[in-house]
Amino acid sequence: MNIQQALQPIDLAAAVTRLFSLAGQKTLALNQRWQLRDGAPVVTINGRYVSRNWTQWTQGFAYGNAILCFDITGQPEFLKIGRDCTITHMAEHVTHIGVHDHGFNNLSTYGQLRRLALEGRFDASPSELDFYSFALKTSGAIQAARWTQLASGRGYIYSFNGIHSLFIDTIRTLRSCGVAHKLGHALLGEQDRRINLLSRLLTHACTSAEFNIYYGEGRDSYDTAEAWGRTVHEAIFNPVSGTFRCPSSQQGYSPFTTWTRGLAWAMLGFAEELEFVKSLPESDFASAGVMTKSEAISFMEKAARATCDFYIGQASTSDGICYWDTGAPTLHRLGDWKNSCADPFNQYEPVDSSAAAIAAQGLIRLGHAMGEAGRIYFHAGLTVAEVLLKEPYLSSNPQHEGILLHSIYHRPNGWDHVQKGAKIPFGESSMWGDYHLLELGLLILRLAENKYYTFF
Repeated sequence: MNIQQALQPIDLAAAVTRLFSLAGQKTLALNQRWQLRDGAPVVTINGRYVSRNWTQWTQGFAYGNAILCFDITGQPEFLKIGRDCTITHMAEHVTHIGVHDHGFNNLSTYGQLRRLALEGRFDASPSELDFYSFALKTSGAIQAARWTQLASGRGYIYSFNGIHSLFIDTIRTLRSCGVAHKLGHALLGEQDRRINLLSRLLTHACTSAEFNIYYGEGRDSYDTAEAWGRTVHEAIFNPVSGTFRCPSSQQGYSPFTTWTRGLAWAMLGFAEELEFVKSLPESDFASAGVMTKSEAISFMEKAARATCDFYIGQASTSDGICYWDTGAPTLHRLGDWKNSCADPFNQYEPVDSSAAAIAAQGLIRLGHAMGEAGRIYFHAGLTVAEVLLKEPYLSSNPQHEGILLHSIYHRPNGWDHVQKGAKIPFGESSMWGDYHLLELGLLILRLAENKYYTFF
């Protein structure tokens, strides 16, 4: 990646304003068209959002888009959509026992609304604030209950694949446990055992850092120094003995290459959790009984730095965008792709702009958390953002319902629409891609205004 080290948040303010102007129009139009009976909008086909009958994981992003549009524009119609839909439709996601991704649906809705209410951006009664807090406490506890204990004393929130499966995605949704802990909540288990939610957060994060991230320490033949930060989508454990068995991949090309959206989840997740643990008093760590504050900061910063370094040096093109997997089988047909700008219209392997949007926020947050020592990450994030905030990634066509173009859902399973005459998917959007581009835009504007915000 050619990092633009002179780039500042204020330089992107006009582009972010344009982003939210386009996003606002698209959000209103989709809300008017969409019928709840159709499920949750997930991806576009020929520019029109459709659902996928096996998942509802994007519903919170659809309402979260409206909330973020309100945050930037102050227009009350966006607040009404986000607030009313959250109150009416999101309760089942709070008590969902079948998924690992509580932070996606619930922090994007209840969490954003609570933050804005506390900022005084809209009038919320004490009972409304209590309602948001109750939802967030419940969500964090439900997430923490989805637990596999390991023989080593480690453990993890298991994925929807089953109790043997640790997804790297969960590191970004782990915020649910963090917010619930910050609100003073705990999980009660068998025989009324009180389970500290910070303990669950730290243990899951530490297990993810140990088994899903590689640090050039020779854990396998591909764990080399130049692959510092290589990330595997899934770690597989024997749930009977509690021992690690092998790396795996639900969505990437292989366990020994890096699926870039998984990498991006790690970048942003570890950066946010680093911000979170830095904000907590030492007494919280003593109560959790897992590690000290300095130990938590150390392993989270290491994981965040490693994954961000891998993105910059191994996963991104010269303009900061990434293809869907670093080992995609025909990526070599593109030649020296790392030293060229990404080409979403090529005939070999698709880019994943949603991964780039998530990664950009991770880079910026890590850079901010590290201060002067993190300037390279901060400017790398802005470099990626600058590219995403304009064509061909920004969707300026009002007839296209998406906001961020060239997002990929599941390449191995063929879940992405391929246009007639093309060999790979391009030109389509995803609800998580749209949402994370808006989150990225909000973060950049807040930085430009010296009003930095966090999930907690």
